Amino acid sequence: MGLFDMFKSDKSDQMTPHLAFAISLLYCMAADGEMDNEEVGHLLSVLGGESSGGSIGVGANNRVLLENAQRYIRKNRPDAFLREATPMLSDAQKICILMNLVDSALSDGQPEREEQELISQFQVAFGISDERFAPFFQAIMIKNDRAVFMNQNHPSNAPGFLVTLPGTK
Repeated sequence: MGLFDMFKSDKSDQMTPHLAFAISLLYCMAADGEMDNEEVGHLLSVLGGESSGGSIGVGANNRVLLENAQRYIRKNRPDAFLREATPMLSDAQKICILMNLVDSALSDGQPEREEQELISQFQVAFGISDERFAPFFQAIMIKNDRAVFMNQNHPSNAPGFLVTLPGTK
């Protein structure tokens, strides 16, 4: 046993779908070079922050998850991550990750070019076509279009307008 063996990674660093989810969100948050409060809030809400002492924060389990995810993204580029994680993810997990990446990118109002490129990189690696992902993307766009509350003249507020997704009526 060498002096530095205590710093070797343990089993908690092994890739799991949950760790892949956290890593994906951190890559998206960091894509534009800044982590906005809205993005941090989104991260905490989807990872399920636990309350302690009356404040919402990261629970012990998620703190370890986030620390492992941060350690991973410091050492690995997104393309290496995608090669490692993609084969272990189910289709539902891939869609969930993509939807949360889009939601995170929109959380501060407008997705930055770097975030858009990262999401496209994930989509290609996951083998999910634009045609297949479009209804999910549109649902997230509708969810995040809060202008419908601020602008009564918003086209979606017109009398008779119905929100629909492809394949729905």
